[in-house]
Amino acid sequence: MLEAARTPRLNIYTYSDVEDVSGFVGNFKVKVRKNARYVNNDCNGCGSCFDVCPAYGYDEFNEGMNPRKAIYLSFAQAVPSMAQIDMNRCIKCGLCQKVCEVNAIDFNQEEEVIELEVGSIIVATGWDEYKPETGYLGYNKYQNVITQMKLERILAPNGPTMGHLVRPSDGKTPKKILFIQCVGSRDLNKQTYCSAGVCCMISIKNTKLIKQHYPDADITVAYMDIRAAGKDYEEYFTASRKEGIKYVRTNVSKLYEAPETGNLKVILQNTLSSTGLKEFEYDLVVLSCAMVPAIGVEKIGKILKLENSRDGFFKEFHSRLNPIDTKIPGIVLAGVAQGPKSISESISQGRAAASSLARLMSKDKYRILLIRATVDKDKCAKCGLCELNCPYDAIALNPDGAEVNEILCRGCGSCLANCPSEAITLRYYREPQYETQIDAILEEI
Repeated sequence: MLEAARTPRLNIYTYSDVEDVSGFVGNFKVKVRKNARYVNNDCNGCGSCFDVCPAYGYDEFNEGMNPRKAIYLSFAQAVPSMAQIDMNRCIKCGLCQKVCEVNAIDFNQEEEVIELEVGSIIVATGWDEYKPETGYLGYNKYQNVITQMKLERILAPNGPTMGHLVRPSDGKTPKKILFIQCVGSRDLNKQTYCSAGVCCMISIKNTKLIKQHYPDADITVAYMDIRAAGKDYEEYFTASRKEGIKYVRTNVSKLYEAPETGNLKVILQNTLSSTGLKEFEYDLVVLSCAMVPAIGVEKIGKILKLENSRDGFFKEFHSRLNPIDTKIPGIVLAGVAQGPKSISESISQGRAAASSLARLMSKDKYRILLIRATVDKDKCAKCGLCELNCPYDAIALNPDGAEVNEILCRGCGSCLANCPSEAITLRYYREPQYETQIDAILEEI
């Protein structure tokens, strides 16, 4: 990100939202709303204002494990390194203004809408961690049941515990730890898909990391099956087992807390043995939750007129032959916007997206086949069925009849099949042609 911020002619709009997109390939018009930070560009991120601020808020980056000030930096490596003010928490005491040596605090700052003209768009929305409902496997019910994201922040050197593994209830170092895989994924009642094996590899990585720092830790991973399908992934999994980490193929039957100790009692069965159900006690339980579409994906989809797959991620033009492009020419997908992916897969798709658009934008003209729908407005009944059934949002119903956007239209013929007035035809394809071909076939029979 630092390198990107230093790149000439690369403009980064952080803390901003895309409000509207219009136009077509080579000529998109984008409206971006820059939210008010209440801090101007003179801010150098020195942090003097943080020290004097008396108001506190919820720290999203650290999963709420510690508070943050009302004026804060999103996270240590944020680009740009500028403070922002949470007006829901700010008490407007003015102390930050008094200590700011560069006069960067501006309580009168307002939102700003910027209009951009771009030739192409890459959609890279990322992902969010699935949040189980309260009580499911003790989540949000017992303090010592946490998710992988919270564990990541605990183990991070710049996290709330400075990298020391402690459990939330009492700050003690847990001795027995259970990881539960596939929480919210591969489940007919939740997400049916697998998160591309990412959850498995994160668990293997974190178990090894804990074992390196706490050799006496007793770590168990409860799994359906481990998916380590990547270069050197299986070897990494094997190394984990050699370090004494136990992997038990099981489904957790019940989980409850022992109130006097805060420990978690878990009833499970090793499905690879005939020992039956057994109860085990753990100091800490870590839930490996599914990757789900990022918050705001639905809004972005409506703005860009993109479709979603059944899993909620954006739908590509073809799942096997063209996982980069969307149905809208000039708009491509990168990373987890298209579906769950590992870091290496996201990098590969990001480069593919950049390459695809670089090839497109390097040409002076965008060539299309003229096999497009055309409307005879004298016949059009203005029923709107064509607009409703067009998978590419290429038809708009106007007062004088339906109108086809020839850039968006792909000549699929859905509108032709649904038009009760027979007002729509495909250019270069006429019904008499088909009728003549059918007659010729029947004559031969």
